[in-house]
Amino acid sequence: MNLLKSLATISGLTLVSRIMAFARDVLVAKVFGAGMATDAFFVAFKLPNLLRRMFAEGAFSQAFVPIFGEYRNRRGHDETRLLLDHVTTMLAIVLFLVTLIGIIAAPYLVYLSAPGFAKDAEKFDLTVLLLRYTSPYIFFISLVAVAAAILNTYNKFWVPAFAPILLNVCFIASALWVAPYCHPPILALAIAVLVAGIVQLAFQIPFLKKIDMLPSIRLSLKDEGMRRVIRQMGPAMFGVSITQISLIINSIFASFLAGGSVSWLYYADRLMEFPTGLLGAALGTILLPSLSKCHANGDSVEYSRLLDWGLKLTFMLALPAALALGMIAVPLLSTFFQRGAFSASDVLMTSHALVGYSVGLIGLILVKILAPGFYARQDIRTPVKIGLATLFATQMMNVLFIYVMHLQHAGLALSVGLGACLNSAILFYFLRRKKIYQPEPGWAVYFLKVGIAVLALAITLWFGMGSQDGWLTGSGLSRILRLSVLVAEGIAVYFSVLAILGFRPKDFSRRAIG
Repeated sequence: MNLLKSLATISGLTLVSRIMAFARDVLVAKVFGAGMATDAFFVAFKLPNLLRRMFAEGAFSQAFVPIFGEYRNRRGHDETRLLLDHVTTMLAIVLFLVTLIGIIAAPYLVYLSAPGFAKDAEKFDLTVLLLRYTSPYIFFISLVAVAAAILNTYNKFWVPAFAPILLNVCFIASALWVAPYCHPPILALAIAVLVAGIVQLAFQIPFLKKIDMLPSIRLSLKDEGMRRVIRQMGPAMFGVSITQISLIINSIFASFLAGGSVSWLYYADRLMEFPTGLLGAALGTILLPSLSKCHANGDSVEYSRLLDWGLKLTFMLALPAALALGMIAVPLLSTFFQRGAFSASDVLMTSHALVGYSVGLIGLILVKILAPGFYARQDIRTPVKIGLATLFATQMMNVLFIYVMHLQHAGLALSVGLGACLNSAILFYFLRRKKIYQPEPGWAVYFLKVGIAVLALAITLWFGMGSQDGWLTGSGLSRILRLSVLVAEGIAVYFSVLAILGFRPKDFSRRAIG
């Protein structure tokens, strides 16, 4: 299987999902605006999302995929299936307990994650109510991530990439048709979260059956492979928790800032997830199984080449994305969100956060490429140590940007981005120091060519976007048309310059391993 084709497939489906997510967020912004109700929902949705990333997409995937790939390559179907059954059963038990804790201890969790809400009893109680509805999402969506890990190992990349589309369908349907029957109306979104978890899990079950990898309920604490996964999950959980703790701390900071700060950060993050999902998450998804197979086969040369391939794609696609998000933040936000209860003031406040995030976009994506370089070798401790240093640096930047430089919520976004850049830089240093990654020749010329294309893009966007006031006061249709033309011009100029400089799609073609 061609990895570039797999990347295009995942990115294409992710693009559809992101477009639907934008439609969802536009609808939510129009119906609910950016205020108490949305702040409450975003906090209630963020908590199970964080736990999902910790349990499944984070610690579990990092610990399980390399060992699962090793079993598949070396031990045959029966032993691989037995490992899957034991590990999934154990994870399901843990997830069920975590879900119960989320429902029962909701008031304490809200107080810990958004203590500033305690000053407003109505806002606090609403967040608690919504969290009790969204908590079961932890159980279902974590099992969805387990299914995704299995299917990705078998190179069935499109199935997990399609599943998030169903989440957006549930959100849109609830906002349109369920909200009028709910009291308060925002409760419809919490119900959508729960339903989406069930639907996404049900969607992947037939594909697991097709490859005979649908887990059964079997548990043995003596299973050697499961013990290895558990041992790896310990440091992996700690490492992933560092990132999630940083996000929780950011929510705590934001809860003490001006009303709407949580929502402004959320909407800026939604735009940031567009390139991180299309490129970072997609590349990380296809790289980890191939890197794990290279490590199992002892092929260090191909291992390094895969990382080099991922890094080149990252710089070629992430640098223009970061530039564009920073330069045309207001045009993007006004076009997507400025309608109904979402005002021009909300656009400007959200744009400050988006510019802060864009500074660190390259770091956010590079982490998703570089970290698998350690995970595939079943080395989780090194990224954990680096993450600890990054967490400390990020919180120091939070204090500096908010209380010294008075950047408010934009400072929180900037610290996340700069922290990711620091994280990726240290990961790169240790990959080179341990001789895991050896850059291929030609990087200096590569950077020069990409730099020329990025400069051409910057000039195009600068002269094409015009003044901010025109975007804030124009009609919705005129903004859509102007943004479409601006984006099309930017894409055309950037890739035309790359083509003139000798870049060809076939140069980035690479076969999957195994």
